[in-house]
Amino acid sequence: MNADWKAFLENAGAEFGANGVQHFGNPPRELSVAITGNVFADLSHYGLVSVHGEDALAFLQGQFTNDLGAVDAGHSQLSGYCNAKGRLLANFRVFHRGDSYYLCLPDEMIEGLIKRLRMYVLRSRVTLEDASETFVHLGVSGADSEEDLRSFAGDIPETLHAVCQNDRQLIVRVPGIHPSFEVFSDVDTARELWTRLNVHSAPIGAEAWQLLDIQAGIPMIYAQTSEAFVPQMVNLQLIDGVNFKKGCYPGQEIVARMQYLGKLKRRMYKARIDTDTAPQPGDDIYCSSDPSQSAGKLVSAAAHPDGGYAALAVVQIASAEGEAALHLGTPEGPQVRLEHLPYPFPSE
Repeated sequence: MNADWKAFLENAGAEFGANGVQHFGNPPRELSVAITGNVFADLSHYGLVSVHGEDALAFLQGQFTNDLGAVDAGHSQLSGYCNAKGRLLANFRVFHRGDSYYLCLPDEMIEGLIKRLRMYVLRSRVTLEDASETFVHLGVSGADSEEDLRSFAGDIPETLHAVCQNDRQLIVRVPGIHPSFEVFSDVDTARELWTRLNVHSAPIGAEAWQLLDIQAGIPMIYAQTSEAFVPQMVNLQLIDGVNFKKGCYPGQEIVARMQYLGKLKRRMYKARIDTDTAPQPGDDIYCSSDPSQSAGKLVSAAAHPDGGYAALAVVQIASAEGEAALHLGTPEGPQVRLEHLPYPFPSE
């Protein structure tokens, strides 16, 4: 994290932990206002990979699940990177600024993604770099977020995944239960925006922002779940993260076969978990009708203001649609109660 920006956040009351800004002094209130009010957050716990060079577009097009040809100064997209078996190594948002494509994903995943992609550069004229300190990265969400950002920046993106950018900042409209945006800027612009937002909105920590992503049904692959899911298991095709008409990429045949010929046996659900212990990505989920084997895995979780944890979990469809109870960690663990996602599933 940029030293000047970290000092600014410390002066603003930020409490730091291993996952960036943890909170601003009152975690339960931050969780509550994230769902009900207007909020903004430092998102430095996400990193950036920059990809540039004459062959950058062609190279990325041959690696990712989505059509990189649709990414330009006015459009971003969600995408994924699979292994040869069609299992997601990582997922991320892709945007374009200047002469570079940027991949935004959890900071812990940056080094591994760069190392893996470099294995396939070969003679392509492509440079991959950790660009996490290139911008200050903020999240803005709430019923009034559009008005607040428009008064600060002028133009804001009107449709999902659209981008507005100028010399000072780049703004992306992202999925959310309220109008939501991510802003990439320099330190001075971020300070000015933070101060402006702080009048009518509340700062929140990383977990409260993750709660918003979970409520919106947006998955994120972490080290514990890398290579655990094909894209359809985490609903990537339902949130515009897969293009089935583009050319080849690692695992493409398996992903396409699952879409057109196979039958999806697992999918991602939103859930509530009755526990006081923080669940972790990759935790197993068991079904009481067959406790001998795992019926699913946790994708992500965040504390919920009403108690317990909100989560996204990949679960066997047969177990999810049956009457047997689901439990976290062990067949006798905390109960997992499934909820409706904010977007439809084709079979529903």
